[in-house]
Amino acid sequence: MVRRAFLLLLTVLTFAAPASAASGDATHIVQLRGGVSPAEGGAIVRAAGGEVTGALSIINGVAARLAPNAQKRLAGDGRIARVSVNARTFSTRISSIRPPRDLDPSHLETAYPFSVLAPQSWGMATGEGVGVAVIDTGIDGGLPDFADQNGDSRVVAAVVTNPDAKTATDTYGHGTHVAGIIAGDGGRRDFADPAWAKYIGIAPRANLIAIKASDDEGRGTILDAIYGLQFAVDHKDEFNIRVVNLSLSSTIAESYKTDPLDAAVESAYFHGILVVAAAGNRGTAADATAYAPANDPFALSVGAVDDQGTADRSDDASAEWSSAGVTQDGYAKPEIAAPGAHMVSTLAHGSAFAQMCPSCVVDNEYIRLGGTSMAAPVVSGVAALLFQQHPDWTPEQVKATLVETARDVSGGIDEVNAAAALGAEHPATGADASIAPNELIDTATGGIDYTRSSWGRSSWGRSSWGGAEWARSSWGCTCGGSLDGELETTRSSWGAAAWLARWDF
Repeated sequence: MVRRAFLLLLTVLTFAAPASAASGDATHIVQLRGGVSPAEGGAIVRAAGGEVTGALSIINGVAARLAPNAQKRLAGDGRIARVSVNARTFSTRISSIRPPRDLDPSHLETAYPFSVLAPQSWGMATGEGVGVAVIDTGIDGGLPDFADQNGDSRVVAAVVTNPDAKTATDTYGHGTHVAGIIAGDGGRRDFADPAWAKYIGIAPRANLIAIKASDDEGRGTILDAIYGLQFAVDHKDEFNIRVVNLSLSSTIAESYKTDPLDAAVESAYFHGILVVAAAGNRGTAADATAYAPANDPFALSVGAVDDQGTADRSDDASAEWSSAGVTQDGYAKPEIAAPGAHMVSTLAHGSAFAQMCPSCVVDNEYIRLGGTSMAAPVVSGVAALLFQQHPDWTPEQVKATLVETARDVSGGIDEVNAAAALGAEHPATGADASIAPNELIDTATGGIDYTRSSWGRSSWGRSSWGGAEWARSSWGCTCGGSLDGELETTRSSWGAAAWLARWDF
């Protein structure tokens, strides 16, 4: 079914408009709101004076030739989710949207890449050269899914920011699963492997920077995550870090204006890094959107949809457990959503996850999980594709473009759309410039004013591991002295970090 859907979209995109179409009209993609069928959409287009040129059932829409007046009428119709110009990057040649020869999506057994139209976008971008930092429980960089064409690991650096961790590898399992959704490629496995090419992430050529912010049992604090964000900022240019994925949540609800984790998020943002944050799994509880980092208006917060395990996007619906609401500072969250239910991705060797849920293990080296922890890396992967295509775009432009090109799904939430985002000829603009930053942010530099905070900068020691491995050696502090001794006595004053995953059978 997944393969048929991919070939179907290729056929749709090569559809040629009839010669009778008015020369001044342009081809548009008309996306319909949930509950409106493509047949009904066609009737709406024709009533507005447009000409339907093809059905796009995979995205619940139609292709149409529209004159400017028809565009205006459709834009004001409540049954229409969005009207987009068929951008020049959508060539009418099948070869232009085929994935690279060594990236075969026809064997995929997961629906989520197709739900966001990632395989259909690999002919335009695969994330190659873009660094995505995963602040989590570590990454098993030795898995073949993370190898490049030469067999070297695309986990190009690893860092430990939790003083209780004894190793940089992922002994818990959460971070490796997240990393696989972003940039895994099961096609790098041996052809004789039964799991060959079954599981591929959104940006399968992106590089990964593993930042282990937990101990070996998966426990971490917000301070550990803050140091991880600082590492990403300090080494942004070295590893071309353009995206940070935070599939975690503080356990203390605080305004983004004073929360220290939110300050670190904004520092990364103002230094040119898009921070993608899991919205949380609290549903519509009163405090569902009150926790850092997802409550920060500069972060791109991600909710979860259930793709029902199909490549047909028309049955995607918001997951009832996905956090949604208004933050304590009045911002509606999340801004975007992505598949986050029953997500099969990479399993770290010897990690706790396999013992915690043996029935969740798939094909011996993968595991099925759910939660907004799994939805956020989908968006991080799409962001990596967009940064590869437009390396000069800012985090604000990428964030706004992802939100602007997203598709409305059942439940009143917008699902990320890789093909539409990569098809945008110009970046969208958001309103982030009008948002007051965290009180710890130096508005002149975009950095953190350490004289007003209770924590200091850190320095890093390098060793070697499949690329570059980093271990925390000493903690510098602008107020003088070392934090090594002080850190252990004050860790309890920093909130715990909760990983936003769910066992998903």
